[in-house]
Amino acid sequence: MTRYSVEPDAASRTSKSRGSHLRVHFKHCREIAHHTSRMPVNKALKFLDDVLAFKAVVPFVRYTGGCGRKAQAKQFKVGGSKGRWPVKAVGVYRDLLTNAIANGESKGLDPELLYISHAQCNRAPPGRRRTYRAHGRIGKYASQPAHIELILTEKVEGVEKSADDEDMEGASGAKITKKMAAKKRFVTVGGGTN
Repeated sequence: MTRYSVEPDAASRTSKSRGSHLRVHFKHCREIAHHTSRMPVNKALKFLDDVLAFKAVVPFVRYTGGCGRKAQAKQFKVGGSKGRWPVKAVGVYRDLLTNAIANGESKGLDPELLYISHAQCNRAPPGRRRTYRAHGRIGKYASQPAHIELILTEKVEGVEKSADDEDMEGASGAKITKKMAAKKRFVTVGGGTN
């Protein structure tokens, strides 16, 4: 069994999928994972299909050097409207997502309630080749593969607040200031008369 970087609290309500040493650009995978994280799976699949059809763009937030401006990226409010359509990386990420959905269905989870609670992409060791340069020199020609891991979690319905909780203070009831909380923690020592 492989190790994930995050272990969810309720393992029975989650499904996982991961790929190691995938021959797709790490930087592309990072931007896809960053954008689709916390999305419901149906919305994420529709977004990935739209990217493959060039109807939507993957907004590039971190790795923007040399990345061109796209009109489609304006809707995501990213700096400089930078974006790309990384078709190969989107296809691999989509396959991992459908695998995670299938894993969830085999555990008895409802695909309509699943959302991407954890999407992570790490650099894998580069694939090293060589290229031939001028004057008889050899240059490096490395690929930048990626490790991708996804964890899907089933959304839980909210619980109604009971009537007897209204007179409580603190996190569950009325707001109290820091000063009031400090006064409640303070224990008087000695025989002072108040």
